[in-house]
Amino acid sequence: MTSLISDLKDRIHRRDYTVGVIGLGYVGLPVLLRFGEVGFRVLGFDIDPQKVKRLNAGESYIQHLPGDQVAALARSDRFEATVDFTRLGEVDALIVCVPTPLTRHREPDLKYVVQTADAIARTLRAGQLISLESTTYPGTTQELLLPRFEASGLTVGEEFFLTYSPEREDPGNHAFRLATIPKVLGGVTAACGEVGEALYRAVVATVLRVSSPKVAEMTKLLENIYRAVNITLVNELKMLSDRMGIDIWEVIDAAATKPFGFQAFYPGPGLGGHCIPIDPFYLTWKAREYGMATHFIELAGQVNCLMPTWVVGKVVEALNARGKPVNGAKVLVLGVAYKKDIDDQRESPALEILTLLRQMGARVNYSDPHVPRCHGHRHYPDLDLISLPLTAEILKAQDALVLVTNHSVFDLELIRRHATLIVDTRNAFKGIPSDKVIKA
Repeated sequence: MTSLISDLKDRIHRRDYTVGVIGLGYVGLPVLLRFGEVGFRVLGFDIDPQKVKRLNAGESYIQHLPGDQVAALARSDRFEATVDFTRLGEVDALIVCVPTPLTRHREPDLKYVVQTADAIARTLRAGQLISLESTTYPGTTQELLLPRFEASGLTVGEEFFLTYSPEREDPGNHAFRLATIPKVLGGVTAACGEVGEALYRAVVATVLRVSSPKVAEMTKLLENIYRAVNITLVNELKMLSDRMGIDIWEVIDAAATKPFGFQAFYPGPGLGGHCIPIDPFYLTWKAREYGMATHFIELAGQVNCLMPTWVVGKVVEALNARGKPVNGAKVLVLGVAYKKDIDDQRESPALEILTLLRQMGARVNYSDPHVPRCHGHRHYPDLDLISLPLTAEILKAQDALVLVTNHSVFDLELIRRHATLIVDTRNAFKGIPSDKVIKA
C-alpha cells in the first residue's frame, strides 16, 4: 500500500495524472478549469450533451467563468468533455460535483449522487481516488458511497481511496476563488486523506485535513446554516422594524460600527442559490435519525421561506395606497438571478415573487441583463419570460417595479427618474423620498 500511495503522489507531483470531474455546472466547471490550469489532464463528465458540445468547442456557458480560459483548455491536448460514463475508469481521480436538491417535501434528494456512485462502481479500478464535493448530510460518503465501491471487491484505503471535500464556490466573488479558498477534506481512512490532500494541494493554497468525512460534511452544513440563521434574524427584524417605522438598514449600519461581537448580515427578498436555502434541511432530516428535532434551524427555514410572500404583500400595499389593484397592474421585477452580477437563478426568490404576482392577476415581466430568458425551472415550470430592456418608455409604463437583485449594471438614476413606484428589497435606492420608494 505504501508503494501505491508513493507512486500516486509522485504522479500527482509530475502531473502524470488524469482528473475526472462529474457534473460541469457552477461547481464542477471551475474545478475542471483549475486542474487543467495547473497542468493536469482533465476529463469532464455531464449528462447534458449541449454543455459537453460547448465545452469541447471552447465555449463557456457560465457568465462569470471567462470564455478565454475555457477556449485555451479546449485547444490543449489535455482536455475533453463527454457524456460517456463508461469512460470513468480512464481517470485516476474522480471529483463528484452533482446537484443535491430537496424534494417537494424538503427532504434530501440524493438520486444524482447515488446514480453517479453506481456508475463509478461499475468501472472502479485499483488506484483510483473518488472525492465527493456535493453538499450533503453527515454520513453520506460512508453510508451511500463506500458500500457501493466496496462491492467491487476492492479495499478502501489500500486499493482505492475515498474522501469528502465540500465545495466552497461563490459565483461572482472575485476576491476569493478556488485557488485561494482553504479546502476542508476528510478521508475514510488516513491513506485516503493522504492521497486526497496530495491532489488538492496541487490546486489550492491550503488543505485542512479533518478526522473523517462526517466532520467535513458537517463543516459545510455549519457554514451555510450559520449564514441562513443570521439572515433569518435580520429578515425577521426587518418585518418588525417596518411595523415600528424603523429603517432596519440604518440600524444594521449603526450596529456594524461596533468593533467586536457583531457581524453585519443584511435582509432581502428571501434566500437563493443552491446552498443556503437547501443545506439546513439536509441536517434537520438527518437529525431525526438520532431522535432530535433541530427547532432553531427549522424555524429559520420557515421564516426565510415566507420572505417572497412578504415582499409581494408590500407590493400589494403600495399599489393599494395609490388606488391601483394588483389584479391587472403592470409589475416589472428587476433581477431574477439569486445574487448580484451573476446569471445563476437556482432557488432565486424572484421566481416565487413572479409566480405569486402572476397568480394575483398582475401583468408581470422582468429585466435582468445577465438572464436573457427566465424558464426551465423545475418548481416553476410555467415561467417562460424574456428580459425587457430598461428604457425610459418601459419604466414609465409600469405600475410598480420590484428590485429583487441589485445588479451593478442597473442604471439606478434612470430607474429613479422614470419609475412611478419602486419596491426596493435591497436598499439600493437609499436616500430616495419614501413617496416613490417602498422598502421591503
